[in-house]
Amino acid sequence: MNIIYLSDFNCIYSYIGLNRIKNTVFELDLDVEWEMKSFELLPGANNISAMERFASDNKLSIDEAKKEIEEIESIAANEGLNVNYKDLIINSSKDAHRLAKYVQNRHPESAQELIFKIFESNFIKNENIADHDVLINIAASCGLNESAIAEMLKKDSLEIEVELDIEEAVSYGITRIPYYIIEYKGERLTIPGVFEKKDFETAFKDLISGEIQNKSYIGRIDFNLI
Repeated sequence: MNIIYLSDFNCIYSYIGLNRIKNTVFELDLDVEWEMKSFELLPGANNISAMERFASDNKLSIDEAKKEIEEIESIAANEGLNVNYKDLIINSSKDAHRLAKYVQNRHPESAQELIFKIFESNFIKNENIADHDVLINIAASCGLNESAIAEMLKKDSLEIEVELDIEEAVSYGITRIPYYIIEYKGERLTIPGVFEKKDFETAFKDLISGEIQNKSYIGRIDFNLI
Protein backbone atom coordinates (compact mmCIF):
# COMPACT_ATOMS: atom_id res chain seq x y z
CA MET A 1 0.00 0.00 0.00
CA ASN A 2 1.19 3.52 -0.82
CA ILE A 3 0.10 6.60 1.09
CA ILE A 4 0.80 9.97 -0.50
CA TYR A 5 -0.12 12.90 1.71
CA LEU A 6 -0.16 16.65 1.14
CA SER A 7 0.81 18.52 4.29
CA ASP A 8 2.49 21.59 5.68
CA PHE A 9 4.63 21.80 8.80
CA ASN A 10 2.68 24.90 9.84
CA CYS A 11 -0.68 23.11 9.65
CA ILE A 12 -1.83 21.70 12.99
CA TYR A 13 -4.43 19.58 11.22
CA SER A 14 -1.69 18.03 9.08
CA TYR A 15 0.11 17.00 12.26
CA ILE A 16 -2.97 15.56 13.95
CA GLY A 17 -4.12 13.80 10.78
CA LEU A 18 -0.74 12.24 10.07
CA ASN A 19 -0.50 11.01 13.65
CA ARG A 20 -3.94 9.41 13.38
CA ILE A 21 -3.25 7.72 10.08
CA LYS A 22 0.17 6.51 11.27
CA ASN A 23 -1.37 4.95 14.38
CA THR A 24 -4.09 3.33 12.28
CA VAL A 25 -1.51 1.81 9.94
CA PHE A 26 0.46 0.51 12.94
CA GLU A 27 -2.57 -1.03 14.65
CA LEU A 28 -3.74 -2.72 11.44
CA ASP A 29 -0.16 -3.92 10.79
CA LEU A 30 -0.18 -2.63 7.22
CA ASP A 31 2.88 -2.61 4.97
CA VAL A 32 2.99 0.98 3.74
CA GLU A 33 5.29 3.15 1.67
CA TRP A 34 4.88 6.82 2.56
CA GLU A 35 5.43 9.96 0.51
CA MET A 36 4.89 13.51 1.68
CA LYS A 37 4.01 16.15 -0.90
CA SER A 38 4.75 19.77 -0.03
CA PHE A 39 1.89 22.23 0.34
CA GLU A 40 3.29 25.38 1.94
CA LEU A 41 0.38 27.41 3.30
CA LEU A 42 2.25 30.63 4.14
CA PRO A 43 5.20 31.15 1.79
CA GLY A 44 7.60 33.69 3.20
CA ALA A 45 6.02 33.66 6.68
CA ASN A 46 8.19 35.48 9.21
CA ASN A 47 7.40 35.71 12.93
CA ILE A 48 3.62 35.54 12.58
CA SER A 49 1.59 34.91 15.72
CA ALA A 50 -0.45 31.74 15.22
CA MET A 51 -3.09 33.13 17.56
CA GLU A 52 -3.48 36.34 15.58
CA ARG A 53 -3.42 34.48 12.27
CA PHE A 54 -6.10 32.06 13.45
CA ALA A 55 -8.27 34.93 14.63
CA SER A 56 -7.87 36.80 11.35
CA ASP A 57 -8.51 33.77 9.14
CA ASN A 58 -11.64 32.79 11.05
CA LYS A 59 -12.90 36.32 11.74
CA LEU A 60 -12.68 35.84 15.51
CA SER A 61 -11.62 37.99 18.40
CA ILE A 62 -8.37 37.04 20.10
CA ASP A 63 -10.33 35.63 23.05
CA GLU A 64 -12.51 33.55 20.73
CA ALA A 65 -9.46 32.35 18.83
CA LYS A 66 -7.72 31.39 22.07
CA LYS A 67 -10.70 29.30 23.12
CA GLU A 68 -10.85 27.44 19.80
CA ILE A 69 -7.10 26.88 19.75
CA GLU A 70 -7.24 25.47 23.27
CA GLU A 71 -9.90 23.02 22.04
CA ILE A 72 -7.56 21.95 19.23
CA GLU A 73 -4.73 21.53 21.75
CA SER A 74 -7.03 19.36 23.88
CA ILE A 75 -7.87 17.14 20.91
CA ALA A 76 -4.17 16.76 20.13
CA ALA A 77 -3.33 16.04 23.79
CA ASN A 78 -5.89 13.22 23.88
CA GLU A 79 -3.85 11.59 21.12
CA GLY A 80 -0.51 12.05 22.85
CA LEU A 81 0.51 15.26 21.09
CA ASN A 82 1.15 17.91 23.73
CA VAL A 83 1.10 20.80 21.31
CA ASN A 84 1.46 24.44 22.26
CA TYR A 85 -0.40 26.00 19.36
CA LYS A 86 -1.46 29.23 21.06
CA ASP A 87 2.15 30.38 21.59
CA LEU A 88 3.41 29.27 18.19
CA ILE A 89 5.24 31.83 16.07
CA ILE A 90 4.90 30.88 12.42
CA ASN A 91 7.91 31.04 10.14
CA SER A 92 8.50 29.80 6.62
CA SER A 93 8.30 26.04 6.20
CA LYS A 94 9.99 26.00 2.79
CA ASP A 95 13.40 24.83 4.01
CA ALA A 96 11.75 22.19 6.19
CA HIS A 97 9.97 20.92 3.07
CA ARG A 98 13.25 20.94 1.15
CA LEU A 99 14.85 18.90 3.92
CA ALA A 100 11.98 16.42 3.96
CA LYS A 101 12.28 15.96 0.19
CA TYR A 102 16.04 15.50 0.43
CA VAL A 103 15.66 12.80 3.07
CA GLN A 104 12.83 11.08 1.20
CA ASN A 105 15.08 10.93 -1.86
CA ARG A 106 18.36 9.99 -0.17
CA HIS A 107 17.36 8.27 3.08
CA PRO A 108 13.74 7.11 2.73
CA GLU A 109 14.05 4.86 5.76
CA SER A 110 14.46 7.98 7.94
CA ALA A 111 11.90 10.22 6.23
CA GLN A 112 8.86 9.60 8.42
CA GLU A 113 10.88 9.96 11.61
CA LEU A 114 12.28 13.26 10.36
CA ILE A 115 8.87 14.57 9.29
CA PHE A 116 7.35 13.85 12.69
CA LYS A 117 10.29 15.48 14.44
CA ILE A 118 9.86 18.65 12.36
CA PHE A 119 6.20 18.77 13.37
CA GLU A 120 7.22 18.20 17.00
CA SER A 121 9.86 20.92 16.80
CA ASN A 122 7.29 23.41 15.53
CA PHE A 123 4.13 22.57 17.46
CA ILE A 124 5.44 21.10 20.71
CA LYS A 125 8.80 22.78 21.22
CA ASN A 126 7.85 25.98 19.35
CA GLU A 127 11.25 26.13 17.65
CA ASN A 128 11.83 28.16 14.50
CA ILE A 129 11.71 25.59 11.68
CA ALA A 130 13.09 28.20 9.26
CA ASP A 131 16.33 28.17 11.26
CA HIS A 132 18.89 25.94 9.57
CA ASP A 133 20.51 25.02 12.88
CA VAL A 134 17.16 23.70 14.11
CA LEU A 135 16.72 21.62 10.95
CA ILE A 136 20.29 20.32 11.09
CA ASN A 137 19.81 19.23 14.70
CA ILE A 138 16.60 17.42 13.78
CA ALA A 139 18.34 15.64 10.92
CA ALA A 140 21.26 14.69 13.18
CA SER A 141 18.83 13.23 15.73
CA CYS A 142 17.66 10.92 12.91
CA GLY A 143 21.23 9.74 12.34
CA LEU A 144 21.82 11.82 9.21
CA ASN A 145 25.08 13.52 8.30
CA GLU A 146 25.09 17.08 9.62
CA SER A 147 27.57 18.39 7.06
CA ALA A 148 25.61 17.03 4.12
CA ILE A 149 22.37 18.50 5.46
CA ALA A 150 24.00 21.88 6.14
CA GLU A 151 25.41 21.98 2.62
CA MET A 152 22.04 21.14 1.08
CA LEU A 153 20.24 23.82 3.10
CA LYS A 154 22.75 26.49 2.04
CA LYS A 155 21.77 25.98 -1.57
CA ASP A 156 18.42 26.27 -3.34
CA SER A 157 18.26 22.50 -3.71
CA LEU A 158 14.75 21.11 -4.23
CA GLU A 159 13.07 24.53 -3.95
CA ILE A 160 11.55 24.14 -7.41
CA GLU A 161 10.29 20.66 -6.50
CA VAL A 162 8.56 22.07 -3.42
CA GLU A 163 6.82 24.72 -5.53
CA LEU A 164 5.87 22.21 -8.22
CA ASP A 165 4.13 20.01 -5.64
CA ILE A 166 1.82 22.90 -4.76
CA GLU A 167 1.20 23.89 -8.38
CA GLU A 168 0.38 20.32 -9.32
CA ALA A 169 -2.04 19.89 -6.43
CA VAL A 170 -3.84 23.17 -7.17
CA SER A 171 -4.09 22.24 -10.85
CA TYR A 172 -6.13 19.22 -9.76
CA GLY A 173 -8.38 21.30 -7.56
CA ILE A 174 -6.73 20.52 -4.23
CA THR A 175 -6.70 23.73 -2.22
CA ARG A 176 -6.93 22.44 1.35
CA ILE A 177 -4.77 20.18 3.43
CA PRO A 178 -4.22 17.63 4.79
CA TYR A 179 -5.09 15.46 1.82
CA TYR A 180 -4.37 11.75 1.55
CA ILE A 181 -4.10 9.54 -1.53
CA ILE A 182 -4.22 5.81 -0.85
CA GLU A 183 -3.06 3.33 -3.48
CA TYR A 184 -3.81 -0.37 -3.07
CA LYS A 185 -3.94 -3.12 -5.69
CA GLY A 186 -4.75 -0.81 -8.57
CA GLU A 187 -7.21 1.35 -6.64
CA ARG A 188 -6.42 4.99 -5.96
CA LEU A 189 -8.65 6.68 -3.41
CA THR A 190 -8.60 10.00 -1.59
CA ILE A 191 -9.26 11.13 1.94
CA PRO A 192 -9.72 14.90 2.05
CA GLY A 193 -9.16 16.33 5.51
CA VAL A 194 -8.70 14.96 9.00
CA PHE A 195 -10.84 11.94 9.79
CA GLU A 196 -11.41 10.56 13.25
CA LYS A 197 -9.08 7.64 13.87
CA LYS A 198 -11.95 5.13 13.81
CA ASP A 199 -12.97 6.47 10.39
CA PHE A 200 -9.44 6.07 9.06
CA GLU A 201 -9.53 2.50 10.34
CA THR A 202 -12.86 1.81 8.66
CA ALA A 203 -11.60 3.31 5.41
CA PHE A 204 -8.49 1.11 5.35
CA LYS A 205 -10.46 -2.02 6.20
CA ASP A 206 -13.04 -1.28 3.51
CA LEU A 207 -10.34 -0.59 0.94
CA ILE A 208 -8.56 -3.86 1.69
CA SER A 209 -11.79 -5.89 1.69
CA GLY A 210 -13.16 -4.28 -1.45
CA GLU A 211 -16.12 -2.76 0.39
CA ILE A 212 -14.85 0.75 -0.43
CA GLN A 213 -16.96 0.72 -3.59
CA ASN A 214 -20.07 1.35 -1.48
CA LYS A 215 -18.65 4.24 0.56
CA SER A 216 -19.19 7.93 -0.09
CA TYR A 217 -16.72 9.53 2.32
CA ILE A 218 -13.77 8.62 0.15
CA GLY A 219 -13.62 9.67 -3.48
CA ARG A 220 -12.03 8.12 -6.53
CA ILE A 221 -9.48 10.19 -8.39
CA ASP A 222 -8.30 9.69 -11.94
CA PHE A 223 -5.29 11.99 -12.03
CA ASN A 224 -1.73 10.92 -11.40
CA LEU A 225 -0.43 12.97 -8.48
CA ILE A 226 2.95 11.25 -8.28
